[in-house]
Amino acid sequence: MTDSNGTDAYAVLVFRQDGEWQFGVLPESVTDDLDAIIAAVLQQPGENGAFALVDVADEFFVVVRVQMGRVRLLLSDVTAAVSWELAAQVLEHLDIDLPGEGDLDDVWPVGDLGVFDDLGLDEMEMGAMLSDLDAYADEMLSALARRLGFSEPFERVVDALVG
Repeated sequence: MTDSNGTDAYAVLVFRQDGEWQFGVLPESVTDDLDAIIAAVLQQPGENGAFALVDVADEFFVVVRVQMGRVRLLLSDVTAAVSWELAAQVLEHLDIDLPGEGDLDDVWPVGDLGVFDDLGLDEMEMGAMLSDLDAYADEMLSALARRLGFSEPFERVVDALVG
């Protein structure tokens, strides 16, 4: 899929229903529109709140999770906000300034590192996953899916999108 910048991007919806992980795909047109992603996640059922995993050009990813009406966001790389619309929208939503020129050498996540605490993935472990500077966004999302227990179906959905 390609976002409005002509970049490969995809967004996978994930939620649990009747104890089973369920998956959906958001339209290509929303992969660079945070409000549209939030609206789509809000429409999903789910026992622990639905979420979207958005990969933009394997450069960065965004997690959008809605639990009991509360929007929780995680951006894997704050420096992405300088070049990518979706990342800039996440910073705006979080009320965080864009990184300055001197900050562009340092990659770090912003937002809710504890977004999956209730699913057994705490802030420390999430931070460790995101600190691997050699990993691409798709690799981090695969590791996240593996850790949360839905690796195989997630990989099938992603393979169908990008394959």
